[in-house]
Amino acid sequence: MFYQFLYENSHHMGVLNVFRYITFRTFLSFFTAFVVCWLTGPYFIKHLVKRHFGQSIRDDGPQTHKKKQGTPTMGGGLILFGVLIPTFLWVDITNALVWAVLLVMFGFGLIGYWDDWLKVSKKNTKGVKGGVRLLAEFLISAAVIGYLVYFHHIPTSVAAPFFKQFNLELGWFYVVFASLVVVGCANAVNLTDGLDGLAIVPVIICAATLMLFSYVAGNIRAAEYLAMPYIPGAGELCPLAGAVMAAGIGFLWYNTYPAQVFMGDVGSLSLGGFLGIVAVISQNELLLVVLGGVFVVEALSVITQVISFKLTGRRVFKMAPIHHHFELKGLDETKIIVRFWIISILLAALSLATLKLR
Repeated sequence: MFYQFLYENSHHMGVLNVFRYITFRTFLSFFTAFVVCWLTGPYFIKHLVKRHFGQSIRDDGPQTHKKKQGTPTMGGGLILFGVLIPTFLWVDITNALVWAVLLVMFGFGLIGYWDDWLKVSKKNTKGVKGGVRLLAEFLISAAVIGYLVYFHHIPTSVAAPFFKQFNLELGWFYVVFASLVVVGCANAVNLTDGLDGLAIVPVIICAATLMLFSYVAGNIRAAEYLAMPYIPGAGELCPLAGAVMAAGIGFLWYNTYPAQVFMGDVGSLSLGGFLGIVAVISQNELLLVVLGGVFVVEALSVITQVISFKLTGRRVFKMAPIHHHFELKGLDETKIIVRFWIISILLAALSLATLKLR
């Protein structure tokens, strides 16, 4: 809204021309989101405590987690608020791609809020039935991606990182494939959110990387030079990604060990959905497997554990997701967290290398 005002008046006031630049607005969006989260964080946490929105801890989980019982959850609402303010200030909200990302992000956030609400109101860890939650996520993803394919004409082909000639055309089946990417990413981030700060930093790193890919995809010259599909308007996702990064950093201020607040499903599902839909729009669906490798491994550890136990009655890991396995092997929580952060940085560097290897 505010950006439209500045843009319209830039013709009369030359000093306002700077707001036309995506890079400048990305910096503004970044710092606005951080300040909003950092300043409102204490009040938000107090509100959660007052409403008794405390985390319920699994009985079969690591015993060291018992001390976290009652820590305020649903802190993802703080992140969403931190993203919303700079979006209406510095992002072009007439851009269809921006609305697509917001619909997925806040739609998944509502599902997460519903799940969290049932957990805190019933004081258990069940929440919404898995099938119902997945169906709602697929419906949102398919509706948004179907719109983008039909009206915005985003490519329906899939490219593979490191293989310049690979280009698989999926046609309308792309809607199903891309929806799987978004839903899978959201739930993988959800599974990773088990230790203080474990999920939010890889999310920040992935958001920063996808921001660069979105900038390239939205710039016709850069896209052509780097052999990437040109997606008109994709560059406008940069200020939005900047807001997600900074809101995540602002949340980490209070979520770092020992956490004052957890993001809950409202945070993990919305952030995972954000990463998934931005990867789809920027045509980096398969690259997301590399970039979000931490999330992929966490999800695969759960799938492997379940399949192994059902088929053989034996567990592959002491506990899944895999970060709990390392905990039960005696590794310190902070060491697990930081090492996962380091792996995320390395995977981001590897992903960025594909820009010249396509």
